[in-house]
Amino acid sequence: MKFFITGTAGFIGYTLARRLLEAGHSVTGYDAVTDYYDVALKRARLTELAGLENFNFVEARLEDAALLTTSLGRSEAEIVLHMAAQAGVRYSIEQPQSYISSNLVGSANLLEAVRAHPPRHLLFASTSSVYGGNTKLPFSERDAADAPISLYAATKKGGEAMAHSYAHLFGIPTTMLRFFTVYGPWGRPDMALFKFVAAILDGRTIDIFGQGEMRRDFTFIDDLVEAVIRLVEHPPVVGAPVEADSLSPVAPFRTVNLAGGHPELLMDFVQAIERALGQSANCNFLPMQAGDPRETAADTTLLRALVGELPRTPIQAGVASFVAWYRQYYRR
Repeated sequence: MKFFITGTAGFIGYTLARRLLEAGHSVTGYDAVTDYYDVALKRARLTELAGLENFNFVEARLEDAALLTTSLGRSEAEIVLHMAAQAGVRYSIEQPQSYISSNLVGSANLLEAVRAHPPRHLLFASTSSVYGGNTKLPFSERDAADAPISLYAATKKGGEAMAHSYAHLFGIPTTMLRFFTVYGPWGRPDMALFKFVAAILDGRTIDIFGQGEMRRDFTFIDDLVEAVIRLVEHPPVVGAPVEADSLSPVAPFRTVNLAGGHPELLMDFVQAIERALGQSANCNFLPMQAGDPRETAADTTLLRALVGELPRTPIQAGVASFVAWYRQYYRR
């Protein structure tokens, strides 16, 4: 099949593109290669993709509406995977405009491009952060998600709302993917795993927010990619719900949690890092940071109803895989 993937220089977009190319599909990637984090890492991901057959790349911003629409049309894509976004909860407090520009304006441009060149299925990255101030656990797609506690979450919720309207107005089958704390090889340097490994190897102290009592529904990247690829073949159809469905009554649109489904204490995650490195961490315990939920936990009933049982990589194995990649990539 032919795929159009935004964010192919990013962690999830790159890993999805690589998996699809290795399976023999064609991928057109679209990414601005911004400097939010290490551009060299993004370029290294693109170099990996460029070495595979049937990969074409357009370096441009989502805000360039004309080029985005032209690029999608030229790709003749059957499937669109919208993975590009300005990520990060804490950075959204410092640089709100970049989130509005990329996640709202950019995503609106993507929806207009999809309107002009309709795919068989649009899969659109969202986040568990949209559950915000919800206290009922685990988070279900049928729960209200109307209390975001960060601008990042607010812009992703806005993207969900815009995508629903386009699905309704123009009949575009759309699946919103709510990702939960994705980690693994080629991950983002602004995320805890990357920071902790670098600090421990350097002998520096690591900051543990929430006094170490936070829980996260960690999701290993290969497990997530497998779920997304299976979901490609399950576009929503109005009037055809499955178990525990979030299917819209007025549009071919649903939201799906993508997670391991087994929350872990942050300190258990730290201990997995220590085992993989063979070094102990010096921890500085701090209060919760603004915008961070104390716990995330996903109800994955709908995901399993759609695509069956999925692999679930234990955190010990997932962390060890990241550490092996990190040591090789940075020659540590």
